Amino acid sequence: MQDHSYLDTTGRIFDIQRYSIHDGIGIRTIVFLKGCALRCRWCCNPESQSFETETMTVGNRQKVYGEDVTVREVMKTVRRDMPYYSRSDGGLTLSGGESLLQPDFARSLLIAAKDLGINTAMESMGYAKYSVIESILPYLDTYLMDIKHMNAGKHKEWCGRENTLMIENAQKVARSGMTRLIIRVPVIPGFNDTPEEIADIARFAATLPDVEEIDLLPYHNFGEGKYAGLGRDYPMKDAKRPSDETMRILSDAARSAGGLHIQIGG
Repeated sequence: MQDHSYLDTTGRIFDIQRYSIHDGIGIRTIVFLKGCALRCRWCCNPESQSFETETMTVGNRQKVYGEDVTVREVMKTVRRDMPYYSRSDGGLTLSGGESLLQPDFARSLLIAAKDLGINTAMESMGYAKYSVIESILPYLDTYLMDIKHMNAGKHKEWCGRENTLMIENAQKVARSGMTRLIIRVPVIPGFNDTPEEIADIARFAATLPDVEEIDLLPYHNFGEGKYAGLGRDYPMKDAKRPSDETMRILSDAARSAGGLHIQIGG
């Protein structure tokens, strides 16, 4: 008899988004795990950064972000969406925060999905020991890995930590051949929005075995109001969304440098 004790694994989430068409193919259910090791200036989910439960003022009301749940409880929601997965090739996506900071919970969620025949994806920066990532890969169909910049110093200045670990893990994941790896690049004004910087990332992605796609994600300020709700300043208040022409130029630069399929958005 199969052991289903993993269904009682507990983790901390701050949201479940249903009927999403982002972060993986088809219609997805996205589970957002609390906690992140980085502090990117443009983060659109500041409520994800701390593992601690937080209260955010939304309008005139206060909302608590951070709920301890079991895999079994999460999967009740996921199971309700299964008819949409079968029609669209969709499934479950883990996001955050950084899912790898709750490895047992993340792995158990993915195992539960695979036991039901559900497609799985994870949006992640790859900030963890590779042994943690390796334990998750057998249950992961698509790894959406952020590569934000190739310069370690600039990465640390804007994100709080260097990129060395993420670069190494991207190489190891690609060499493993265990999952489909897609490189995602948030295009941030003043940080990495030049053709040269995007081309650097594309050249790196082209060295990764079997990687065929780069997603360029235009900056937006949709999360700005959350900072006020948490009593925090928004570091990117003067930044503007890249124009369609800028994204076209960056897309062309990435395609020329790496020869991979370039998608705007993802």
